[in-house]
Amino acid sequence: MGNEQEAYKRLAGEKAVEYIQDGMTIGLGSGSTVYWMLKKLGEEVKDGLCVQGIPTSIRTMNWAKKFGIPLTDFTKMDTIQVAIDGADEIDPGLNLIKGGGGSLVREKIVATISERLIIIADSSKKVDVLGRHPLPVEVIPFGWEIIAQKYIPDLGGKSTLRKKDNTVFVSDNGNYILDCQFESIADVGSLHAKLKAIVGVVETGLFINMTDTAIIGDENGVSIIDKKENSLHKN
Repeated sequence: MGNEQEAYKRLAGEKAVEYIQDGMTIGLGSGSTVYWMLKKLGEEVKDGLCVQGIPTSIRTMNWAKKFGIPLTDFTKMDTIQVAIDGADEIDPGLNLIKGGGGSLVREKIVATISERLIIIADSSKKVDVLGRHPLPVEVIPFGWEIIAQKYIPDLGGKSTLRKKDNTVFVSDNGNYILDCQFESIADVGSLHAKLKAIVGVVETGLFINMTDTAIIGDENGVSIIDKKENSLHKN
């Protein structure tokens, strides 16, 4: 499934570039599916497309530079026409779990100010109810133990401090991430609000009512789900 899944990601990522128009400022999300979007976008830039991007992670910034995509930041821009990002899970209402790569805070900032949020993913990311994938919760390093050992269990979850190469993973913002497993998340709004009310929690990986369009790659090509049109069509 590995090679097939990568092919589905590529289909979705390349399709998203069709939504980018000359002169746009683009929110550049994070993750392996976004890589394919950036690669295709770089080809369009070489062919004369004039755009600029705001990356949501250092990794994305490096990819964008590699592919020749001009970058900007919030000191120069306060509007993003479209943000294109990946997801760890997508429910039927296009609510998301994000943050598997650790960039959820920057991704949410960019998504919030974008006129349109397009999510690109392979079909394995579609779920009936969010919660199969652990929910990332970014926390400040001081006192993370209390959040993990008391407050998350009080909400019915079990958390694991994220590590990479046997050391604590530190986000681009200098924070820690707790990967929180809930059996299922029936009320995404309630859980998000309760988590955000905990002192020391910076942000959660629940993206609620933010997605406008989802582009899903699978063995049949791509499916495009438009929330406003409440429609699904194949390409």
